[in-house]
Amino acid sequence: QVQLVESGGGLVQAGDSLRLSCAASARTFSGYHMAWFRQAPGKEREFVATINWNGDSTNYADSVKGRFTISRDIAKNTVYLQMNGLKPEDTAVYYCAARPGSYTSYNTWGQGTQVTVSS
Repeated sequence: QVQLVESGGGLVQAGDSLRLSCAASARTFSGYHMAWFRQAPGKEREFVATINWNGDSTNYADSVKGRFTISRDIAKNTVYLQMNGLKPEDTAVYYCAARPGSYTSYNTWGQGTQVTVSS
């Protein structure tokens, strides 16, 4: 079972950048599709970005397209979310998620990392 640990969250001002990291255990990390989700206070968890098992395919929510970049370093078992041009509406707890290639839904989640963007 893959275990995920997020880091890199914090308090920033609008327009700033942050890079989130998600460190994964397990030697099978390279076979997993990875994603970032977020949940703002009082709102449902929403999709942010996903990257496939070998890193050659990505997809983004419209709200972050052009500002956020998801990437993965297979050698380091780590997925990143580079967030540029942050807005107050990006404030949320950000979660890393993983699913094996044969699964249709994400079955492993990290504990989350808080991102707060002040105006």
